[in-house]
Amino acid sequence: MTTLNIILIAILQGITEFLPVSSSGHLILFSKFTSFPDQGIAMDIAVHVGSILAVMIYFSEEIYKMFIGLIKNYCLPNFKNMGNKLFYLICIATIPAVFAGIAFHEYGTEFVRNTKLIGWTILSFGIILYLADKFGMTIKKTDHLRVSDAIMIGIAQCFALIPGTSRSGITMTMGRILGLERREAAKFSMLLSIPTIFGAGVLVAYELWQAHNLSSVIYALDSITYSFLSSIIAIYIMMWWLKKSTFLPFVIYRICLGSFLLLTSYGYINLL
Repeated sequence: MTTLNIILIAILQGITEFLPVSSSGHLILFSKFTSFPDQGIAMDIAVHVGSILAVMIYFSEEIYKMFIGLIKNYCLPNFKNMGNKLFYLICIATIPAVFAGIAFHEYGTEFVRNTKLIGWTILSFGIILYLADKFGMTIKKTDHLRVSDAIMIGIAQCFALIPGTSRSGITMTMGRILGLERREAAKFSMLLSIPTIFGAGVLVAYELWQAHNLSSVIYALDSITYSFLSSIIAIYIMMWWLKKSTFLPFVIYRICLGSFLLLTSYGYINLL
């Protein structure tokens, strides 16, 4: 991989990770519509690690509250403490993705890295996001979430293993269905990305270390840096936008992109 390839992939990841448009889908499509080779799932996860570093900085206050909540309660659950409660809700919501991720890792993921499937998932889940955002109530903050809500969001996150679904998009969608305010749904979605992506990153790092693939490790470190810088900008823009508006622009983008990919996949547009 060239330096230009790494920079472009990292920037693309950073911009799309927290917008509900599917970063994994865009990363796969990048190689299909350019002359660059497919970077593979290991590089995909590496650039995701840069994104969670950006989340940890943006939400450092919430992370600090979670840490203090754990210390004060000797790491035991105490839902009367909001920081402690948020930590355990994130843990609970992560559990379904752990089992789903193990299953995908066991049976492989190459079969889902195709343009036709990505087109359908980008289009269909974009429409679902629109319906959830338009008709979902806006009455809850993350402090109001229950264990059952965390489980529902965690189950929804499992669908993000299919490229084009969008991890942030599907968890925000479920958050809106459950009545979370838009910014609160985005906040919980981003905080939920930390353990999910961190776990996948540790697994890939271990595999690269076992394979003694030093060049891939260097590429991964470079991509993390570029991804972090673009991610922190995207987070600020996303949270600023949701202060005053809806998810509609992202829905329109998904419908346009998904329709284009399906027309291309079924031969109505000859680009591939």
